[in-house]
Amino acid sequence: MSKTPIDPVPTGWRHKLHETIFEADTLRGRIFDVTLIWCIGLSVLAAVLESVASVRADYGQALYRVEWAFTILFLVEYILRLLSVRSPLRYALSFFGLIDLFAILPTFLSLLVPGTQFLLVIRVLRLLRIFRIFKLAAYLHEAEVLSTALRASRRKISVFLATVVLLVLIIGSLMYVVEGEEHGFTSIPVSVYWAIV
Repeated sequence: MSKTPIDPVPTGWRHKLHETIFEADTLRGRIFDVTLIWCIGLSVLAAVLESVASVRADYGQALYRVEWAFTILFLVEYILRLLSVRSPLRYALSFFGLIDLFAILPTFLSLLVPGTQFLLVIRVLRLLRIFRIFKLAAYLHEAEVLSTALRASRRKISVFLATVVLLVLIIGSLMYVVEGEEHGFTSIPVSVYWAIV
């Protein structure tokens, strides 16, 4: 039998840590997961608020400290997840392992490339854990049905999207020619953006 990326270690403190972090059926696990969801939501809210210039001007330093506090918290959580599984590398390369890693990277990247901290909104993907926490796995079957329907209709969807792109390009170009630069249509891409909006 093959092991999944989140197989616990057999015994000891790492096994108890695994139960708390990965098992939503236990009281400790449920408390951990609900607390984690609140932290994720608050960190995403802080990143969204920081992107608003007026909020950043008034509360920029506080939001910066909040961002780093959540990043350190998520870094500790990520390390604990790696410690509590049988195969840390397999977990790190799994879907949720990569999402957990990408949730902490933007803050560190912002030290090298200013502005990348706004990529923190990727943390919202960590809320996918809510399916496991609240026993919504039964709804995953419906998601599979929807996915199958989308795959079956991909040609129709492709034709529709191509038609929309062509129409937007034509309408945007016409607006560029008719209205011109003096009315704000300074280029075809700007006019296409207008047509999309």
